[in-house]
Amino acid sequence: MEIRVPPEAAGQRLDRFLAVHAGSRSQAERWITLGSVTIDGRKAQKSTLLTGGEHLQVSAPPLPSHDADSDGKGPAALYEDADILVVDKPAGMVVHPGAGHRSGTMSQALASRGAAGGDPWRAGIVHRLDKDTSGLLVVAKSEAAHRTLKTALGERRIVREYIALVAGCPPSRGGTIEAPIGRDRRAPQRMSLDSSSPRDAKTHFTLVEALPASSLLRVTLETGRTHQIRVHFQAIGHPVIGDPHYGPAPSYGLRRQFLHAAHLELDQPTTGERLSFDSPLPADLAVALTRARAGD
Repeated sequence: MEIRVPPEAAGQRLDRFLAVHAGSRSQAERWITLGSVTIDGRKAQKSTLLTGGEHLQVSAPPLPSHDADSDGKGPAALYEDADILVVDKPAGMVVHPGAGHRSGTMSQALASRGAAGGDPWRAGIVHRLDKDTSGLLVVAKSEAAHRTLKTALGERRIVREYIALVAGCPPSRGGTIEAPIGRDRRAPQRMSLDSSSPRDAKTHFTLVEALPASSLLRVTLETGRTHQIRVHFQAIGHPVIGDPHYGPAPSYGLRRQFLHAAHLELDQPTTGERLSFDSPLPADLAVALTRARAGD
């Protein structure tokens, strides 16, 4: 976690300032005592007085994960404070209850952690990921935090960055796909550009690495439509590798789409501090990337 100290925090002790991010002052003190906090690259002391403008880095141990159901699999909580949870969702987990998924969802797993705000049946959920997309999500712990985060999401102040492996190579090293998306006219279980109820959708991408038969991309969402990345890249002829609905036949040993929410930035709902989180590629995607580089 990275935090830029705002000017109005000048004069505060570090442990008091971090308490809102840690969930308690004792947890903040534990982070500092363990040597998990640095200020401008130097190890911090809990009595340090802030001047404003410092760059804090926190490499605190992850909080214990909580089970989604009896199989013992749950989302890893990377960060928690009085207002929010930031979790690293595993592939295969549904974010909230819906048709065909009445139990074992992420929102239900986080209910005991205080997830709250928004619709009761998906309390705390601010944005979602598809079942087989892994990576970072922010979850609210109060109605006020939920409202603030939903507003920030609508105003595009929450950065959501994905890593995707797509078939072939796009014609440029970066660009924007802007095409409305809605339920497909003929197959309503799918999303499509051919829809009677399309909604504006915009996706930005940058080429990270050109591979023998595919391309590794960094993708940023400006809007958040269902299946947006998957539909947009199919539309330009470069579908996401491993996608069972919009992509080519599975390859590189994948059993799901190569799509991972790798980076998340947002303002803490109460203090306004900018928070930044990163998630490495899960093992299955890392193995697939190695095979793609080798042209297997």
